Amino acid sequence: MKEKIGWIGTGVMGKAMCAHLLNAGHKVFVYNRTKTKAEDLINIGAEWCSNPKEVAEKSDIIFTIVGFPKDVEEVYLGDNGILKGAQERSIIVDMTTSEPSLAQQMYELAKVKGISSIDAPVSGGDVGAKQGTLAIMAGGDKETYDKILPLFQLMGKNIAYMGKAGAGQHTKMSNQILIASTMIGVVESLLYAYKAGNDLEEVINVIGKGAAGCWSINNLGPRIVKNNFDPGFFIKHFIKDMGIALKEAKQMSLSLPGLALAYQFYIAAEALGLDNLGTQGLYKVFEKMNGI
Repeated sequence: MKEKIGWIGTGVMGKAMCAHLLNAGHKVFVYNRTKTKAEDLINIGAEWCSNPKEVAEKSDIIFTIVGFPKDVEEVYLGDNGILKGAQERSIIVDMTTSEPSLAQQMYELAKVKGISSIDAPVSGGDVGAKQGTLAIMAGGDKETYDKILPLFQLMGKNIAYMGKAGAGQHTKMSNQILIASTMIGVVESLLYAYKAGNDLEEVINVIGKGAAGCWSINNLGPRIVKNNFDPGFFIKHFIKDMGIALKEAKQMSLSLPGLALAYQFYIAAEALGLDNLGTQGLYKVFEKMNGI
């Protein structure tokens, strides 16, 4: 018999990820702060719940993917939170990009109640979520990871067990640090090509297949060319992630000047009111800096 699944968070990525579980035949209980964002899932078979506690009461495995660490705390620890309703021997899986220390705290609180906890942030944006090709980085007990691996395989292709609780979040920080500096290179590269009079699509086709090729230029570069700054991943959430990484680095006495620079450029994007754009919206900051 298939496990009963709880799903909390039906945003840009969460909705598509949850749909893969429904399409595989799982019974899914769903909650989102804004019910209208869950209606597509309800229409294909998900059962609506009034709060996270109700989701947990009805589910064997509860997945969450929300916005910020404070949202994770509210969803799990609030008066109507998951840990108020989760049954003994159930499994909680937080796929939000959040603080490693919070993932460790959640693991310990769950363990006291006989509940297993996995932190499993993802990378791949809206495209990866829709196509079921996400990278999934998991931390927690290996035995628990092995139990839910078949569910991860419905959502992602690059799936890895990284170690103890919090290890998934630390891996995601490494991912975000790399993307942050790479995005500066992407927008500067395309601005240079634009000023030089090159055809930007042709530039991307050539350099995207060479040593400079990367996910950002090949997937977000074409969006920039089409003036499409819709979020596959919000600038406001990326700012959150970079802030977490800088905080963690400080605690480890680690200097990351490249990340700090990228962070400041994204803070500038926020100041310009661009925080609800996708991360490729950084292009607009550099356009403004150069009077384009």
